[in-house]
Amino acid sequence: MKKLLALTAIAAAVVGAHAQDFPSKPINIVVPFAAGGPTDRVARDLAEALRKPLGGVSIVVDNVPGAGSSIGAAKVARANPDGYTLLLNHIGMSTIPTLVRNVPFKVETDFEYLGIVNDVPMTLISKPSMQANNYKELSAWIAANKGKINLGNAGVGSASHLCGLLFQTATKTEMTPVPYKGTAPAITDLIGGQIDLLCDQTTNTSPQIEAKKVKAFAVTTNKRLTTPLLKDLPTLQESGLKDFQVTIWHGLYAPKGTPAAVTKKINDALKVALKDPDFIKKQEGLGAVVANDGRIEPDGHKKFVAAEIAKWSPIIKAAGVYAD
Repeated sequence: MKKLLALTAIAAAVVGAHAQDFPSKPINIVVPFAAGGPTDRVARDLAEALRKPLGGVSIVVDNVPGAGSSIGAAKVARANPDGYTLLLNHIGMSTIPTLVRNVPFKVETDFEYLGIVNDVPMTLISKPSMQANNYKELSAWIAANKGKINLGNAGVGSASHLCGLLFQTATKTEMTPVPYKGTAPAITDLIGGQIDLLCDQTTNTSPQIEAKKVKAFAVTTNKRLTTPLLKDLPTLQESGLKDFQVTIWHGLYAPKGTPAAVTKKINDALKVALKDPDFIKKQEGLGAVVANDGRIEPDGHKKFVAAEIAKWSPIIKAAGVYAD
């Protein structure tokens, strides 16, 4: 017994020393999507904002795309729980349990939750030749064209795919999903009239709306946006779709078992980064709103993801879709 207690004390001392020295080498932030996309951009902006509060340590973004973000997430779940391998994932963290077959980890128990970073609103847009000019007219057009509507998305499990599923559920309308390999080709075909509708992040749609290459009908937030370009767009809730709200949030995670002292250091640094004026400005440029509520705390973050899993699971199951 004395030997066991001694070993336990030694182990605790080692962990304590490790936490005190953290970080003493570069930190990797795994992004489970390809480089160049919105989540990759958020990760790179966040990495820069975290450097100073973490003592100037180098922070490297590692892109590991595939299978609805589960490949990159699995890499972090299996990583050494020392705080040097983190995960930045978006709403996909709440859809993995239902969307991906045979997930090699459990979202709610295999990670330490470090805090939500931001929320990105979405917009419902259409091809430029759409006859409707406001949501009331669009709703009438949808009712008159049931069974004929092509709804684009950036691929199974993408933000636009999830928004499209929720939109069909809310309007009680089955539309033909048209998946693409990314948002860019989907918007190209929307502009060309090959598809009718698309619901995607403001980071992707704002330039097309400003250039009047597409028609915009509504935003997916619970309140109207304040940005000059989108401030006149109604919310889908006020347009009659009760409880319709979708934002593409991003959260930071560490492998389960990462020492509490280390996760506290990272969470403390995250809170500083979220108040960094330069980071806030960059996020506003992406159409994102930096988190400043209870979700920036680990417990709040975890409760939020659990609620999102409960929200999306029945919708995905009803649609019968999977990200292989």
